[in-house]
Amino acid sequence: MYKVLIVDDDPTFSLMLRSFLSNKGFDVREVFSAGSALKAAAEQDYDIVLTDLRLPDFDGIELIDRLKKIQNNIPAILMTRYGDIRSAVTAIKSGAFDYITKPVNPDELLLTINNAIEKRGKTTKPASGIKAENLPGNPPYLRGSSQPALLVEQYISLIAPTDMSVIIQGESGTGKEYVARMIHAKSPRKNKPFVAVDCGALTNELAASELFGHAKGSFTDAHTEKEGQFQLANGGTLFLDEIGNLSYENQLKLLRATQERKVRKIGGTRDVDIDVRIIVATNDDLSASVQRGSFREDLFHRLNEFKINIPPLRQRGEDIMLFASFFLDQANAELKKEVAGFDNASATAMLNYRWPGNIRELKNAVKRAVLLASAGVITSTELPQEMFADKTPAIETPNRPNTTDLKSIAETQEKSTILNVLKQVHYNKTKAAQLLNIDRKTLYNKMKLYGIEG
Repeated sequence: MYKVLIVDDDPTFSLMLRSFLSNKGFDVREVFSAGSALKAAAEQDYDIVLTDLRLPDFDGIELIDRLKKIQNNIPAILMTRYGDIRSAVTAIKSGAFDYITKPVNPDELLLTINNAIEKRGKTTKPASGIKAENLPGNPPYLRGSSQPALLVEQYISLIAPTDMSVIIQGESGTGKEYVARMIHAKSPRKNKPFVAVDCGALTNELAASELFGHAKGSFTDAHTEKEGQFQLANGGTLFLDEIGNLSYENQLKLLRATQERKVRKIGGTRDVDIDVRIIVATNDDLSASVQRGSFREDLFHRLNEFKINIPPLRQRGEDIMLFASFFLDQANAELKKEVAGFDNASATAMLNYRWPGNIRELKNAVKRAVLLASAGVITSTELPQEMFADKTPAIETPNRPNTTDLKSIAETQEKSTILNVLKQVHYNKTKAAQLLNIDRKTLYNKMKLYGIEG
């Protein structure tokens, strides 16, 4: 798999280039400054670098010179406009492999890259562009390259070898179960069962039977004895999705099971020893649920030995087109089509959309677009129209306000939080006020203050 580093301060162009090269089988990362490129090259070896001439900190020629000191034989291709041809020639004299002019011709780009790799003496055939780890019986876990995604990866590697309980928190569709499975797959329990239970689909009566089992005749429909999920997961990992939906009574039983490492079936007369690691997931803030009295504080502290927050897709801009390209390949294979990629308008729309359904929504949108596509690329016509009907600005990571004024920073973060919560609860003001721990009148006043419609 050939690794390509793109250095360009134009995010739209970089993502388009990344999408194209990923579809051609390259493992691609893009950065937006020369300094970031040097840091990336120090952290990982790359087979080739594509750099713009004009960068915000120092130019591509100086970057190439510095890169050679980090990776001596790395081929670098300079991307420049027609007016800078003289600089491109200078770059070649300084050690660049070649240059290409903008707008980039795809065939010329591929030919130049292949020539550079061939000259470097590579023999390995490129593989799939996106890193994905296949888990038995499940779609692959997608590895992003954004900073939030890399942080989640670090947490997974850190916590997996332990037996600590983990709370995975994130919006619906962000891949919480995949993270839980990755933790199990990297743990010493990997050869033992991984059992997933959707607590949101269980009634109060069914939950106890499902988790702990029941004895024959313990209730009306108990015609046979049933093993609970705790026993089925013995030696392995039990994943409890939407843990906040468990009743207070069942929360108490769960607390006892995790503390004493014993379970008793409904109607049973003896305790059974268990050795199970607990991972839970929620799209609510469990600490806020504790404050509201809907979740037991003692159980929360028992489970909260380690927490992983999965960021929503809209805060992982670098991953959107990477994942879209991966889903494009999947859809092409499934639907027997040969759609090459996304045009500029569709890519821009995807980057500007808020993706309330996160990765799951993105996958469905790409598959639908591939089905509808009649040309060689996906255009905005094939994308779901709700992407264009939603006029709410996409929310970026709320820790980079364009000011040093503390009041403005606080207001920016508060507005982002309110918008996030409103979107999560589909603009249900009562529920949003509860989650924000304010009254409805205060919520309405803040919405008016920040110009939030809904």
